[in-house]
Amino acid sequence: MVRHSKLQKQVLDLYKQFLRAAREKPGFLPLIHDEFHKNSQIPRTDVMYIEYLLRRGQRQLDLLRKSNTKQLAAFTRFNPSENLGLQAMKDPP
Repeated sequence: MVRHSKLQKQVLDLYKQFLRAAREKPGFLPLIHDEFHKNSQIPRTDVMYIEYLLRRGQRQLDLLRKSNTKQLAAFTRFNPSENLGLQAMKDPP
């Protein structure tokens, strides 16, 4: 049997709470699965970032549990230096 750290147990508990809360709200399960899967790639040694995400997740869970919640959004960082697949607009000759 695998022994989990306290932080890992908190993350797993948060995930279970999200799954329970999402049962009552259609369409939230894919978003929850994707977010946790994406963040599962974070190294275990990055404790500060994991704790930040845990606090942020707890706030989002509180929002999800509210009866008037219809959707959740996630903020992502935008890096303008990355090529987004858009061609640069050029002035016509």
